[in-house]
Amino acid sequence: MRIDAALKQARAQLGNKFSAALDARLLMQEATGFSHADIIASPEREVSGEALAKFNAFLARRLAHEPVSRILGRREFYGRNFMVTPDVLDPRPETEVVVELALKLVKAGRFIDLGTGSGAIAVTLCAENEGLYGIASDISPAAIKVAQANAVANNIGARLKFHQGNWFENLDEAYDLIISNPPYISSGDTLMPEVFGHDPHIALFAGHDGLEAYRLISASCGTHLATNGVVVVEIGAGQDTEVRQLFETKGLALLESAEDLQGHTRALAFSLREPS
Repeated sequence: MRIDAALKQARAQLGNKFSAALDARLLMQEATGFSHADIIASPEREVSGEALAKFNAFLARRLAHEPVSRILGRREFYGRNFMVTPDVLDPRPETEVVVELALKLVKAGRFIDLGTGSGAIAVTLCAENEGLYGIASDISPAAIKVAQANAVANNIGARLKFHQGNWFENLDEAYDLIISNPPYISSGDTLMPEVFGHDPHIALFAGHDGLEAYRLISASCGTHLATNGVVVVEIGAGQDTEVRQLFETKGLALLESAEDLQGHTRALAFSLREPS
């Protein structure tokens, strides 16, 4: 079968429930080894039987609501490829807003990335700013292994260490930057099958109101934040007021916020409040 015919058939199968054209092309590239340019330049090119079988298997997984990034085993984040496995959250484009805010506010020093997952945040901070170094922490040993692999793949070197633990457990340093994309989904919320069926639930759900992780992080910031340090957290849509109040009750003041492309407040930055 020709490339163009296989892609047309795949788009029809995917319909309007998916990003049909993009999903089909990415899966075709993975199955055949052809580049995007190859597909554009030679749509009449024949797809081998082996590649077509692989493509159809990929397509069946996508029709079962498995995200393309899970099928490929990687996700692009901040212009770099990150390995993703069932043990880690699939990095979202919205999280790039969190990284951008941190890079804007903190130019050098030690950071900790709490709940690092794939390591996308921590690795990106190190890759974008050689003045930053720190710790990527996660409760999951399997997630730590994924983050370590992504650090190696992106040539971060010795500037990023790894720690297995629950939030600040067994850590006593003070940090110039505390950053986290913690779980923030309420336990009763209904999620898309791509999310509920494929992201680890420990990285999604945070109690009955989705705020439990912020309570835990804010409670420890006072003892783990350097004098002029900054805390940057990702939040869910509509959580800005509640999260701000949690941090303010622990002696931190809102420094700055940032919106995602949908106009939702996605990142909040805090600093220690000046003594009155």
